[in-house]
Amino acid sequence: MTRLMLRAFLGPFAVTLPVALFILDMQFLWVYADDLMGKGLDLWVVFKLMMFASARLVNLALPLAVLVASIMALGNLAERSELTAMKAAGMSFARILRPLVVCMVLLCSAALWFSNTGWPAANIKFRALLYSVTKQKPALNIREGVFYNGIDGFSIRVATKHPDGTLDDVLIHDHRDPEGKRVMVVQAQHGRMEEREGDLVLELREGVSYEEHQETLSRTKERVYPHIQSSFSKQVLRIPLHSLDFSMADEDLFRRSYERMDLKELAHVSDSLGRGITRERDELVTYGVRNVEWMNDTTGWFRGSAATPQASPRSPWLSATAPVTRGRLFNKAKELSRNQTRSIDNAIANMEGKKLRQSRHDIEWHRKYILALSCMVLFFVGSSLGAVVGRGGLGLPTLLALCVFILFYVLSMLGEQMVKSGTLTPVSGMWLSTLLLTPLAVWLFWSTLRERSWMSRWGS
Repeated sequence: MTRLMLRAFLGPFAVTLPVALFILDMQFLWVYADDLMGKGLDLWVVFKLMMFASARLVNLALPLAVLVASIMALGNLAERSELTAMKAAGMSFARILRPLVVCMVLLCSAALWFSNTGWPAANIKFRALLYSVTKQKPALNIREGVFYNGIDGFSIRVATKHPDGTLDDVLIHDHRDPEGKRVMVVQAQHGRMEEREGDLVLELREGVSYEEHQETLSRTKERVYPHIQSSFSKQVLRIPLHSLDFSMADEDLFRRSYERMDLKELAHVSDSLGRGITRERDELVTYGVRNVEWMNDTTGWFRGSAATPQASPRSPWLSATAPVTRGRLFNKAKELSRNQTRSIDNAIANMEGKKLRQSRHDIEWHRKYILALSCMVLFFVGSSLGAVVGRGGLGLPTLLALCVFILFYVLSMLGEQMVKSGTLTPVSGMWLSTLLLTPLAVWLFWSTLRERSWMSRWGS
C-alpha cells in the first residue's frame, strides 16, 4: 500500500512542479521581455537567468504542485475504487494517508532547508544577473537614417545599407575624448562594414574628415579651436566593441539585501532595528519633555536685562513687557517652535523608515516557514477534496486546485501588502492565508473521516 500511495502522489507531483515553474517563468519572460530582447545575450546567460528565476518562484510553484498532486492522487484512487477497497479492508482515511504524510514531512523539511539556504543564494545571483542584463547595451544594429549611439564614444549614421554590406552616405562622430578637447567628424560617400576580431571595421571611400582641438594660449589664457580638414579616397576605421560585451555585476553589491539572509541573520537584523526604534522613541520623548519644561519659563531668556518684566498680580508680565522685547520674544518662540517641530518630524520619519526595514526583514523571516507549512495545509485540503470528489485526471481536480490556490495566493498577497502598509503585524499578515485555510483543511479532513454521514448531508 505504501508503494501504491507514493506512486500515485509522486507521479503527478513530478509532472506538476516543472509545469508550474514553466508557466511562472513564462510570466517572468513576459515582464522582462523588453530588457532581454535585442541585446545579443548568450544562451547560457539566458538559461542561468531562468534557472535563478525558477528558484525564486518555488514559493508559488511548490504549494501549487502539492495541491494538484494530492487532489489527483486521491481522486485517481477513488475513481478506480482502490480507495474504497482500502476502506473495506478496515483502514481509515488517516491510515491510508500515513505514507503521504511522512512524504510531506520530508518534503516540507526540504522546503524549509531550501528557503533558508538555497533561496538566499539564488536571490543574490538572480539580482546580480538581472541587473547586468538590464544594463547591457543592445547588440550592434545600425539602421538606415538613424544615429546609433550604442558604442561608447561614437555616433554612427548610415543613409543606406545594402545586403552585401556596402554603405552609402556614412557619417561618424568621434567624441571619445573625456575632456571634450578633441572632436572628429568623418563623412564618406561609400563604405563597407564588418566585424573582425572584436572590432567594427569600417572601410570608407570618397570622404572628408573634420578634426577640432581645444587649446589654451599660455599668455592670454584664451581658448582657441584649431580646425583640421582632410580629404581621402580610402580610410579604414577600427572601432572597439568591448563596450557591447556582457559583463557580470559584482554580487557583493546585493549582499546587504534582506532577500539574501537566512533565518538567523534576519532575526538578528530585525532585533537590532527593534532596539534602535525603542531607543529613538525614548530619546524623542525625553527630548520633548525636557524642551517643554524649559520653554515654560520664557522669562529666563531675558533675565538680567533692563527690560526684564516685573510681574504683578494685577498686571501680567507679558502686558508689562516693552513692545520691542515682546516682539523679540514672539519671534524667538516661533523659531523655537518651528525647530522643535522639524526635529520631531525628522525623528518620526527616521523611526518610520526603520520600522519599514524591520517589517521587510520580518516578512522574509516568516516567508521561509510559510513555504513549508502551507504545503502541509494544502496537502490536507487537496487529499480530502480528491477523496470526496472521486475524480482523477486533469479536469475537475485541476479546476478545484486552481480555485483553492487562487484563494491561497490572494490571501497571501493581501496579508503581505497589509503588513507593508502597517495595517497588520508581520505575524498576523504573513500567516493570514495559512491561518484561514487551516480550519478548512481540518474540516475537510474530519468530514472525510466521517464520509458516510457527511456525504449523506451533502447529497441531501
